[in-house]
Amino acid sequence: HGCNKVTQLEIMPKPDADRNRVSNPWPQWPSNLKVDYGQAEAISLQGKDPRNFMVMTKKFEGDADGNLVAMHTVQIAWQQDENGRMQMEEVEGSERRVKADLVLLAMGFLGPEDLLGEQFGLERDGRSNYKAEHEVYTTSVENVFACGDARRGQSLIVWAINEGRGAARQVDLHLMGDTVLP
Repeated sequence: HGCNKVTQLEIMPKPDADRNRVSNPWPQWPSNLKVDYGQAEAISLQGKDPRNFMVMTKKFEGDADGNLVAMHTVQIAWQQDENGRMQMEEVEGSERRVKADLVLLAMGFLGPEDLLGEQFGLERDGRSNYKAEHEVYTTSVENVFACGDARRGQSLIVWAINEGRGAARQVDLHLMGDTVLP
């Protein structure tokens, strides 16, 4: 079977070819442009890198039978807001229609939901995660707890599971005054 063409859309900017030791010092995970085997294969077959950076999908288009036929995209630009957080803005006039018959979504973590944090009035840490005490999970708002990626930032699933269990224990203790949860 196979496919005729692969296109990879990435919402983030294209990383530098080499690690930037000022903005990405050790021991942080190195953020530099890498080519994995699937991208290398696409480059060899298509003659160019399949990746398109700073692109956001706006909508999917289907035919009368409900089959995917295209996606509508827009270029974005990243700007730092007054709090130092990166915000994306659509680039006017950059809308495109991309033919597609199969789309695979791999969505990374850009931080916890802004609307929820704003509605509850939750404090944020320097990385824009909900500020909550480690192993207690209490936030700046009474009766509101935060754990997992929303509290610690993008991490491994085992940390999310561990913190979810820990937060459940703390909520039980908070509500009942005692807990039998481990």
